[in-house]
Amino acid sequence: MGRIAGVTAAETRERLLLAAAEVFAERGYDGTRVADIAAAAGVSNGALYAHFGSKAELIVAALRAHGRQRLARLVAADPGRSATELLLVLGRSLPRRRDASGYLIVEALTAARRDEDMARPMRDYVGERAEWLAGLVRAAQDDGELDPALPAGALAHLCLLLAMGSALITPDLHAVDDEEWTALLTRVVRAFAPGGGPPQSGAPQ
Repeated sequence: MGRIAGVTAAETRERLLLAAAEVFAERGYDGTRVADIAAAAGVSNGALYAHFGSKAELIVAALRAHGRQRLARLVAADPGRSATELLLVLGRSLPRRRDASGYLIVEALTAARRDEDMARPMRDYVGERAEWLAGLVRAAQDDGELDPALPAGALAHLCLLLAMGSALITPDLHAVDDEEWTALLTRVVRAFAPGGGPPQSGAPQ
């Protein structure tokens, strides 16, 4: 069972990424073998290794693909959306139930604490996400939407903590009302706007 007849290399890679998301979500990182993912994708182990050098490389690639697809859908839905609006849209989705690929981050972060082979690519991945978020913050600062004095890297780190924490605190463990969550996020982002910082000493509370 090698590459499926009539299926391109790009399509084979996509099948492997989709299969990886499903199998990792079902069995966990430690409970998943490369052979399990190859079988779920309908290809041989050799075909899998032609695209990915290891199980760690595969789960990080699946994380990257999932993130790109989600962002592409958001941008396509409203190409004129501002950076601040995009942050709010991303934030509003955090408390909602995730599909299988959305739980990849939990498996990857857990494995990275125990396995240095997993920790190295995850450091790269988290760094990429942080830099993307910091770039979004800087774009909002350049457009006058966010206070230019805000440290972009620290705000990006806060966003990462919220996003990755939300993968652990799922709605079946603790839920929040959508309207209340959106109202809170809106107030938080408003506080980051120029002139929206904390009151000065002696100012009315």
